[in-house]
Amino acid sequence: MKALSLPVALFTVLFFSCQKEPGIIVSVSNPLSLSRTDEIVEISADDIYKKLNLSDVSEFIITDENNKEIPYQITYEGNVIFPVSVSGEGTSIYNIYKGEPKPVNTLVYGRQYPERLDDIAWENDKAAYRAYGPALQATGEKAYGYDVFTKSISELVVEDRYARALNEESINKIKELKEAGNYEEAAQIENAISYHIDHGNGMDCYAVGSTLGCGTSALMPDSVIAYPYCYKSYEILDNGPLRFTLKLEYNPMTIAADTGVVEMRIIQLDKGSHLNKTIVNYSNISKEYPVAAGLVMHEPNTKEYTVDSNNGYISYADPTTNPKADNGTVFVGVVYPHNMETAKVQKFEKTVGGAVGHVLGISTYQPGYDFVYYWGSAWSKCGFDNDKWNMYLKEYAQKVRNPLEVVVK
Repeated sequence: MKALSLPVALFTVLFFSCQKEPGIIVSVSNPLSLSRTDEIVEISADDIYKKLNLSDVSEFIITDENNKEIPYQITYEGNVIFPVSVSGEGTSIYNIYKGEPKPVNTLVYGRQYPERLDDIAWENDKAAYRAYGPALQATGEKAYGYDVFTKSISELVVEDRYARALNEESINKIKELKEAGNYEEAAQIENAISYHIDHGNGMDCYAVGSTLGCGTSALMPDSVIAYPYCYKSYEILDNGPLRFTLKLEYNPMTIAADTGVVEMRIIQLDKGSHLNKTIVNYSNISKEYPVAAGLVMHEPNTKEYTVDSNNGYISYADPTTNPKADNGTVFVGVVYPHNMETAKVQKFEKTVGGAVGHVLGISTYQPGYDFVYYWGSAWSKCGFDNDKWNMYLKEYAQKVRNPLEVVVK
C-alpha cells in the first residue's frame, strides 16, 4: 500500500482529532420582532445526561453557531440555564457536547449578612437588592419593602460594601475620635466606609421605610395594604454564576377573616437582567383578595411615574435620599407577565418619612395559585433616563409574555 505523504497524513490526523462526538442541537426561536440579547433560557439537565450518555457528575460544553463556548449553570430545579442571543423573528442554534467547560466568571451572588441585622443582599452585573430580616424587625424599625443598591460597574460590589461599612477597626476608630472631640476626622472615616456615598461603583441612595419600597407585593383587603414585615426564614437555592434564587418565608398574619396566613416568596435574579422574577403564594387563604406590587413615591418627585396596565408595567423615577447630593435618579418598575387588572397611584393620608404613597399594579390572588411578577431598578448614572427605563419595561413585558421557543434535538 502506498504510504501517505506527510502533509496528507498530518491533515488526516488533525481532521479526525477535531471531530466532536455527536452532540445535542438546541434551536432557540424568537416570536417577536425585537432582538433579544443574552437572554437566559433553560432546558432539562436530565435530557442532556440521557442524550449524551453522561452521569450526573459528568461535564459538557455549550457552543453557539460560531463555535464560541457559552457559560451555563445547573439550577436547584435540575435545569441547565445559559444566555442566548436571537434576532427579531429569528432562530439561533446552540450545540451541547461532552467536554470540560472553561471557568465561568460569577456575576450573580448573594448571602445573608447576620453582621448587618440579617439583611439578605444579592446582585448581578446590573443592579443589587436587599430584603430585611428578623434582627432588624426585633429592633422595632419598620422596613417592609425591598431596598435598592445602585451599581455602575458589572463586577460584584455588595460584599465589599458591607465589609467596609462594618469594619470593626474603623468603627472603633470613629468612636475613639468622637470621644476625643475630633469630629471632623471621625466624619472623614465615616464617609470613607459608608455605602451611602458613591466610591466609584454605586451606592445605597434609596429610601424604603414603612412602605413597599421597590416592587414588594402585598394583599389588599378592602383596598388597604396588608404590609408584610421582615422575613422569618430563608433558603438560598441558587447562587451563581448566572442565577441567584432565594426562598423567603414570612410570619403568620391576619388578612380580613383569615388567620395564620403565611406568605412564601421565591425571588430569582439572572445575569443581565435589571428585574427579579418573583413567585408569591399564601397559605390559609379562604377567598380571593386583591394583590398589589408597589413602588414607593417620595415628596421631591410625584409626577414622573407611569401606569400602563395594557402593556403590563408600572414605573417611577425616584429622586433618591438626597437629591441635592448629585446622587442621580433611581428608576424602579414592576412588570406583569399576565393580566394587570388595575394600575394606579394610591396616596397616603399624610406623608410618612418623605413617602407620599405608592404606584400600584393590582391583580387578584386566587387561593392555591402563585402570583408571578417582575420588579427591579436602574440608575441614571448608568445611562438610563425615564424614557429609556419605560421602554425597557415595556419590552421586558413583551418578552416574558412571548417567551423564546426552545427545542432540543
